[in-house]
Amino acid sequence: MGPVSTLLTERSSLRLSCMDRLLVAGYVPRLQSEGLLVRWMLDRGDYPSPRVFGRAQERMVDAVKRFAKAEGLEIVTFAKGESKEDRARPFQDAAERAGREAVVLIGQAQEKMVGGFRGTKDGGTPSHPHFHFTRAQMFVTHYYFYIRDAQWGPVFIKLCPFAPFPVLACLNGHEWLKRRLSDTGVGFSALDNGLGACEDHVAAQSWADRLAAGCIRELLDRWLALAPNPFQSIDTDLGYSYDYSFRQVEFSDTTIFDRPRDARAWFDAAIRDHLDVGRPEKVSLTFDRRVTSRTPGAFRTKIVTPGVDPHIQIHYRSSKTKAYLKEGHGVRVETTINSPADFGVRKTVNPENFAALKEIGRATNARFLDGLGERSAPPPDTTAFESVVMLSVHDGNKAPGLRFGEPRAQALLASIVAFCHLIGGLTNAGLVASMRSLHDPSYSSRQATYDLRRLKQKGFIYRVANRNVYRLTPTGHALAVTCTKLYARVILPATSGFDEPIDPPGELQRPIIVAWCVLKAGPDLRVRVPSG
Repeated sequence: MGPVSTLLTERSSLRLSCMDRLLVAGYVPRLQSEGLLVRWMLDRGDYPSPRVFGRAQERMVDAVKRFAKAEGLEIVTFAKGESKEDRARPFQDAAERAGREAVVLIGQAQEKMVGGFRGTKDGGTPSHPHFHFTRAQMFVTHYYFYIRDAQWGPVFIKLCPFAPFPVLACLNGHEWLKRRLSDTGVGFSALDNGLGACEDHVAAQSWADRLAAGCIRELLDRWLALAPNPFQSIDTDLGYSYDYSFRQVEFSDTTIFDRPRDARAWFDAAIRDHLDVGRPEKVSLTFDRRVTSRTPGAFRTKIVTPGVDPHIQIHYRSSKTKAYLKEGHGVRVETTINSPADFGVRKTVNPENFAALKEIGRATNARFLDGLGERSAPPPDTTAFESVVMLSVHDGNKAPGLRFGEPRAQALLASIVAFCHLIGGLTNAGLVASMRSLHDPSYSSRQATYDLRRLKQKGFIYRVANRNVYRLTPTGHALAVTCTKLYARVILPATSGFDEPIDPPGELQRPIIVAWCVLKAGPDLRVRVPSG
C-alpha cells in the first residue's frame, strides 16, 4: 500500500475537491398530474382539450423563432448522433474571449420525451367531447440554448414546448470556480473541466466550498426569464412558475502530480495493489477506438501500457464512483449521483439538499481514496492479530475468532474490503451477495447477521446511526487487507506446488517445496537443492 499513499500525498502539487457537472431539471409544480393540468386550463378560461397544448406549443415555437431573429442567430438542426457540445463549443469559446454574455447557439433535435401529457377522447358528445389526459412517451422537438454566462461560463438549457413543459440545464462547478478565481486575481492554469495549477490552493478550495444552491437558482431564474416559454401573463399572475430539482450531481477530487509519470505510477500501483485480491468491482481499459462484437482480435485485461487509460469504477444503484487519469498528469476521483433518492436525499434544489449531496460526494471520494491506501493504517501487530483469530470478550459478550485460512473467514474479510461497499456502505444484503460469490452459494441472511455481529465486536466495522448500514474502521480496514493479501499473496502461492513431483527435469525447486517434501518423505529423499 505504501507506493499508492506516498505518491498521492508526497508527489502532488495540487489537491482540489469541487462540484463538477450538474444537471438540473426545471418543472412546473402545478402541472404534474392530470388534475392539475385540467385546473390550469380551467383557470385560464379554456375548455380542457388537447388543443390547448397545441396552441401553447405554437406560441413557444413562434417565440423561439422571434428570439433567434432578434439575437441574429439561426436555428440549427442537430444530426442524429452528433455531439451537440462539440458543435456549440466554438461559439461559446468565442464569446468567452470577447467577454460577451449571450445565447450563442440555438439548436433543435427530435428527442424522446418521458412523461408528456397526451389527451384522448373519453365520452361526451361530438359538440362537447370529454378528454382523458395520461402520461406517455413521445418524440417531440426540443430546443437547445447554448449560453456563455459571466458567472458560469458555458451553459446549456434545453426547452420542451409540450406539456408539462420540462426544462433541463447543464452547468459546471469547475467553470464557476475559474471565474471566481479570475475575479479575485488568483492565477491558475486550466484543465479541460478542472485546474492544472493554482497560485493559492487555499483560496481555490475556499471558493469551491462556497458554491451553493442559491447560485444555481439565480442562474436559472435569470435565463428562463429571458428565454421563450409557453406561458402568458395570465399564467404568471396565477402563480404558474418553475421550480428546480437535481437530475445529476458530480463531485470530484482532483490531484495534480509534479510529473506526469507520477500520475501514471499512482494508477499502476493502485491497480497492481488491489486487482489480485478482488477488491475493485470493475477495472476497465479505455482504448482510443470503439470495440464491438465485430472488432477482430482478443481483448483482455493485462498490464497497463502507454496509450491505454486505466479506470477503476464502482456502482451503487444508479450512481457510481470512478478514478481515472486527467490529461496525463492528474488523477480524478469522481462520484456521480444520478438519483439523490439512492441516499435518502430529496431532489429539490435548496441549501439543505445541496449540502447533503456535497457531503455524500466528498465522503464517498474520501473512502475511495482510503480504499486505495491514501491514509491506510500500518499493518497490525501481534496482539491485534491474535485478538482477531482467537476467541475474545467485548462488553461481556463472547466474540468468536476469525480463524486465519478458514475459507469462510477469508471470504468474509475479502468481502468487507470490496469496493462495491464504499458508496452505500456494508449491509446484510450486500454481504450475502458477496459471500455467495466468494464462498458459498447457499450463504444466508442469518449467517450474514451472525458475521456482522462478530465483525462489529472485533472492531472491524461500526454501525451508521439510525441505519442498518455498516462501515469499516481504520483498524478493521488494515486488518482485513493484511489478512486478505497475506493469504492471497503468500500462503496460496507458497503452497501451490506441494503436490508437484519433486524432481522435474531441468528445473530447480523452491526451498519451501524442498523442505515440505523432505518433511513428508523422510531424510533419504534425494532432492536437487538450488545453487547459491
